[in-house]
Amino acid sequence: MPSSWRGSGRSAGESGEAGKSGEAGESGGAGKSGRADGFHRLSERVVYRGHVFSTVTAVFVGPDGQRFDRDVVRHPGAVAVVPVSEAGTVTLVRQYRAPVDQWVAEVPAGTRDVDGEALEVTARRELAEEAGLAAERFELLVRTFNTPGFCDEETAVFLATGLSRVADGRRGVEEEHLEVVEVDLDAFDQLVDDGTIVDAVTILGVGLARRRLAGQAGPDRTG
Repeated sequence: MPSSWRGSGRSAGESGEAGKSGEAGESGGAGKSGRADGFHRLSERVVYRGHVFSTVTAVFVGPDGQRFDRDVVRHPGAVAVVPVSEAGTVTLVRQYRAPVDQWVAEVPAGTRDVDGEALEVTARRELAEEAGLAAERFELLVRTFNTPGFCDEETAVFLATGLSRVADGRRGVEEEHLEVVEVDLDAFDQLVDDGTIVDAVTILGVGLARRRLAGQAGPDRTG
């Protein structure tokens, strides 16, 4: 546990047992600071295997030796891109999301559905396909677990700058009806506050992008 964290009671790592799976904590991954010391995954059984994800029933053992089952969604992961223009706007895509039966405004994003493809390559492809944009610079902002309570999906969020227009490559009925919109970064918080933007990765990504850009700009010495 990082020294800046405060907790009470015995930490999970005091049992002296290291977690066996370690998948989420691979170098650079979202789980790097959260090793599952004291917990082991013993086995898992596939219940459903779909085109994008699968569902398994997994058996774990805790620090005290107690076994427990969990239903887990296995997901290949995703990328999301925060495209920021020199004019200070962020490009979003507004598309229909069937699971929530709503139109959702979000940053361009997509599943890591090409085996072995590098994160940045996937990010560049998704930015072009959905938003019709290319970028000179990609910077990794964060790798985050979307819903770790039941799913192992990890999303790598990039800042993209130096934008230019390219042909899009939209596929599927949802993307065919997708709308590309530009939002002033200064107006973004209001759109979150009034419920227009509700996608968590978008809110996180734009916030981190603004922080990164502010740091690159350096202190204001005009006065």
